[in-house]
Amino acid sequence: MDIKILSKKTLSQWKYLLQKVAYQYTDRHNQIKKAEREVYNRGDGAALLLYNKERQSVILIRQVRLPVYLNRIEDKMLIEVCAGTLDNDDPETCVRRESEEETGYRVSEVKKVFEAYMSPGAVTEKIHCFIGAYSSESKVSDGGGLEAEHEEIEVFEISFLTAYEMIGSGEIKDAKTIMLLQYAFINRIFEAK
Repeated sequence: MDIKILSKKTLSQWKYLLQKVAYQYTDRHNQIKKAEREVYNRGDGAALLLYNKERQSVILIRQVRLPVYLNRIEDKMLIEVCAGTLDNDDPETCVRRESEEETGYRVSEVKKVFEAYMSPGAVTEKIHCFIGAYSSESKVSDGGGLEAEHEEIEVFEISFLTAYEMIGSGEIKDAKTIMLLQYAFINRIFEAK
């Protein structure tokens, strides 16, 4: 498909960039068509599933996400893996930073397992997804996020099986968290070798 950008109009750049983009493309019937979309560029991010094989557990966080609240007011708190925007860091540096800020765990090794676009119809963000083992010795603080970023994060340890079942029950609705828990399940992270 051949795509040509015709114009970009900035609608907002308060914290991130929201643009109205006009473009033309050649469709599968070789016809030239025009369209417009709003595109939100907030940069890429990285997410980390912290796991402990011996305890058969994971570390998750719970926090208020305003867009989720505005969409479905009864869903005030969202359960997630720790994550954040790259902020000019490479993805691995980002997940290490976010792990310590949000969960209080400093991880020595992380493994990148996949990348995913979370909402490609309107948002440019690509998430780099990692897994990393934690232990009691990894805990360096209580976590909870950064006050400067208005983060009020609750950190909790939960059995992997319970967390995985929370996908089916609808208690976990965050896409990156669902995908990382499913990755752990499919790849048998918690099975003895």
